[in-house]
Amino acid sequence: MTALDRTPTEDRTRHPWQDPALAVADRVEAILAEMTLEEKIGQLGSRWIGNDMSNAEEPEPGESLNVAPMQDVFAASGSVPLEESIRHGLGHLTRVHGSAPLTPGQGAAEVVRLQRAVVAASRLGIPAIVHEECLTGFTAYGATVYPAAIAWAATFDPDLVERMAAAIGRDMRAVGVHQGLSPVLDVVRDYRWGRVEETMGEDPYVVATIGAAYVRGLESAGIIATLKHFAGYSASRAARNHGPVPMGRRELMDMILPPFETAIALGGARSVMNSYSDVDGVPAAADPWLLTEVLREEWGFTGTVVSDYWAVPFLATMHQVAADPAEAGAQALAAGVDVELPDTLGFGQHLAERVRAGEIPQALIDRAARRLLTQKVQLGLLDPDWSPEGSVAGADSVDLDSPANRALARELAERSVVLLDAGDALPLAGTGRVALVGPAADDPRTFMGCYAFPNHVLPRHPGLGLGVEAPSLLRALAAELPGAEIRYEQGCEVRGEDRSGFDAALSAARAADVCVAVVGDLAGLFGQGTSGEGCDAEDLRLPGVQADLLAELAATGTPLVVVVVSGRPYALGEVHDRAAGLVQAFMPGEEGGAAIAGVLSGRVQPTGRLPVQIPRGPGGQPGTYLQPPLGADSHGISNLDPTPLFPFGHGASYTTFEVTDLRISHAEVPTDGEFTATVTVRNTGERAGEELVQLYLRDVLAQVTRPVRQLTGYARVPLEPGQAKEVRFLVHADRTAFTGRDLRRLVEPGEVEVLAGTSAADLPCRGVVRLTGPARHVGHDRRLVTPADVSPDADAAVSPDVVGADAGEGAFGPAGRRQGGADARQS
Repeated sequence: MTALDRTPTEDRTRHPWQDPALAVADRVEAILAEMTLEEKIGQLGSRWIGNDMSNAEEPEPGESLNVAPMQDVFAASGSVPLEESIRHGLGHLTRVHGSAPLTPGQGAAEVVRLQRAVVAASRLGIPAIVHEECLTGFTAYGATVYPAAIAWAATFDPDLVERMAAAIGRDMRAVGVHQGLSPVLDVVRDYRWGRVEETMGEDPYVVATIGAAYVRGLESAGIIATLKHFAGYSASRAARNHGPVPMGRRELMDMILPPFETAIALGGARSVMNSYSDVDGVPAAADPWLLTEVLREEWGFTGTVVSDYWAVPFLATMHQVAADPAEAGAQALAAGVDVELPDTLGFGQHLAERVRAGEIPQALIDRAARRLLTQKVQLGLLDPDWSPEGSVAGADSVDLDSPANRALARELAERSVVLLDAGDALPLAGTGRVALVGPAADDPRTFMGCYAFPNHVLPRHPGLGLGVEAPSLLRALAAELPGAEIRYEQGCEVRGEDRSGFDAALSAARAADVCVAVVGDLAGLFGQGTSGEGCDAEDLRLPGVQADLLAELAATGTPLVVVVVSGRPYALGEVHDRAAGLVQAFMPGEEGGAAIAGVLSGRVQPTGRLPVQIPRGPGGQPGTYLQPPLGADSHGISNLDPTPLFPFGHGASYTTFEVTDLRISHAEVPTDGEFTATVTVRNTGERAGEELVQLYLRDVLAQVTRPVRQLTGYARVPLEPGQAKEVRFLVHADRTAFTGRDLRRLVEPGEVEVLAGTSAADLPCRGVVRLTGPARHVGHDRRLVTPADVSPDADAAVSPDVVGADAGEGAFGPAGRRQGGADARQS
């Protein structure tokens, strides 16, 4: 009889580790005491049944169907049979739902089959943790495709992202999933990197606050959130996937690590995934400073570190810092990796031989097993009433693309669309002749990220469609503008040099009252798309011949509205001056068509803001807004101008706003004190709208170079026409901390400039605060966020003893009343 034939006992014998009345730690120690060395090692591994690739159709020459790096190589090398891989127990089951197009019922049945095998094969009856991807929603057939993470950041709305993550988590838990491999907390350093679409932009504070909100949502549903990729992955040389990261520790600690720290401290994340890259020559998977000293000893993280897929054997095959996968496993284990994904290669039973030979302390095996078993106890997997069938009890009734999910996806999509410039053509009239052209106009796949199931797995299964209802912009705009005559022409593909469709597109444009050109990306994997994992860009020119198509459309003289649907920002300097309107939509998901159509028509008031800059020209990379003086201005020293076309935080609206009257509570505060910065924001237009008030700080003089400005707080403020509200930010001196020359985080005395406005370049309000007293070193217990309060009405909120100030003068006075403001979306 095989493990697949055996079944777990109906009445599990009660052992101490199965007693829910005992403390989690006591239950874990009880089961560890019963386990053999081989059984402990078994908990550190995983098995990816779907990695055999036998259910995929044969790829075309030069085409890859991989969904993970070098998947085909590892599949061809032959994984061990399931029975062998679970003989001593198993830590994780990999992507049971997400490797092939399965219905929720089929996926649940496979979970039950595999869990029964794992439990039956385990002497102690320990189930496996089931993990799945969830970067744009649950990566499963028929599951809601939400906007990509770069679009979450464009909402600047942590509460909304938290609600989305909770919905994703509930769907996953209903079908037997325990852990989600999300969110990506990589901070963008070079827009050419293919995985920009999976990030939350270029500012560490936005990534931290939106990322922590996602973690809270996922964890609220009982799903373990996994922070990735720890750390430095997004800063690879020349933006090449897996490329080396030429970054010192100070920059790493100030720009890359804060989102991970915040998501652990304020989000409650229970797992971290290592980066593939090496930083200054040290691969993350073999770096004890990163995985143990920083993560655990400084930050107090108690969860699990899981390897990115095949990152452990990559220490041998790619980084060449280990002789073979066995040595790679020993290095990763010592550094602080607890569980190897997606299959067991480096964490195999050869570790037992090394322990017995004295080459590896058994304490390292116990350490990793203890962490993994703690999570299994927390998840209820060792409770006496747990069963494989009970773990998927909700599968029969779950609708992975429910109306509630779709409404949430629509809200996110609408709030993420960024109006760059309304020009003189937006919003569109509801009548007349509209030419709709471009490769993204009638292909909803362009709305979806590379980890959305239709782009991630379904290319292996042509003929199955998208698996979800996802109207294209053509279909959505026809419904949005029933009185308009819409003519569609593709013009060109997203990729390639074919211009044969230009003539038809130009003819349609000449015959129209307005032309809407929809260009951008089609996400894919490992070179099979223009955005996504392994789809890095040489420069920031629109892919293929799309820029040429725009130039010829502009030359027709017909007003041209350009809609960019993309996973990264593209250089739009050449088209901006010739466009009658410009819109940026960052992969808005299955409801993206209706969201974009609503913004174009004016039905939806645009509220999205840029989490990345829009470059003017395609070269001169890299360059985000977080630059020291010599990176932010050429000073006549270089002929390359780093000024973007549209700055970080920018977003236009169909109404107008002004931010005025900065008041700072104290002229001086100690280096362990705090102050408030209050501004008034007013809707000066004729439509209701929502402004994003942004607060920046600048360290005037420091021991190391500092950014010329850096976001420290933000608040979304909805306003009726003519209405004004006060926004008050509570800023602790900790928010000025940076890593000093001695690599310790420091709050220095001295002047700090306070700037407020509506983007990194539109900061009409300026003042100064002086930090006094001794320099102060701070750690993980420092203040990580800047709370913001919004008053119900600015005219009513201003106290008579508040001293007003012209923008830039920095007068000081009481901060005004504190008001929770249910209508305030803030961080």
